[in-house]
Amino acid sequence: MTVASDKTTGEELAESLLEGVVNEPMRAATKLLGAHGNGYWLRRLSDDRELVAVADHPLIDHSGRCPMVDWEGVGHLLKTPGWSRGVSRSQAAVLEFAASLVNRCPVQIGRISHAVNDAEFQLLLGAMEAASYGDPR
Repeated sequence: MTVASDKTTGEELAESLLEGVVNEPMRAATKLLGAHGNGYWLRRLSDDRELVAVADHPLIDHSGRCPMVDWEGVGHLLKTPGWSRGVSRSQAAVLEFAASLVNRCPVQIGRISHAVNDAEFQLLLGAMEAASYGDPR
């Protein structure tokens, strides 16, 4: 099952994965992935068979009433050697940071901040603030 069409924006895709999610860190992490690269990671987590094979199960959970990011699976993926083959340092850093917001991946802030550009850094700061204090929605 595909979560998004080519016309769906990253923000719309994130919103489609947040129905019923009340955990602020999970909301912030999902919105971060929606805002970064027009939903680059949300699309990959949904459609990339290679990533699903590495994680050994789907990374977008469709078993409940609404689909949502399987953060346990993302954490498992990030612990698997070679998971980031074919992605840029900044793309890897954004996924790692998002997973860190939901306690699935420890990150070194210095390494993350040097891997992203200024606009991405602002997205990370906004996501950290939303995870800590909630998002005004």
